[in-house]
Amino acid sequence: MSNHRHVIEASGAPAPAGPYSHGVVAGGLLFCSGQIALDPAGELVAGSAAEEATVCLRNLSEVCRAAGTRLEDAVRLTVYLADLVADAPVVNDVYASFFSEVAGALPARAAVGVTALPRGAQVMIDAVVALPD
Repeated sequence: MSNHRHVIEASGAPAPAGPYSHGVVAGGLLFCSGQIALDPAGELVAGSAAEEATVCLRNLSEVCRAAGTRLEDAVRLTVYLADLVADAPVVNDVYASFFSEVAGALPARAAVGVTALPRGAQVMIDAVVALPD
């Protein structure tokens, strides 16, 4: 593996559901693969979009921990929703609980409505996170 790119495997997150890594570090950033609401055994957590978003963000937090950073240091997240109109408000509430609005700490974000997500999930979230200096 080259020294400009480092693969992150997070033991605290469910194993990737396909041929990809939990994350890749390059250029002072951690690029996290999209997370759906999988429990540690790799099973989709049944529940509301809010419950799924909570699991997604917890799994992303584990990927960040494995890379030596924190989800709070995210610079950009993308939230994919199977029902953007109905689920955006409740997912926003969960999202806000993971980030501080103090001193402009909220990361940039995009929300995308999609027709389907892997394993029938309602929510998937990916992230780009700054590494500590």
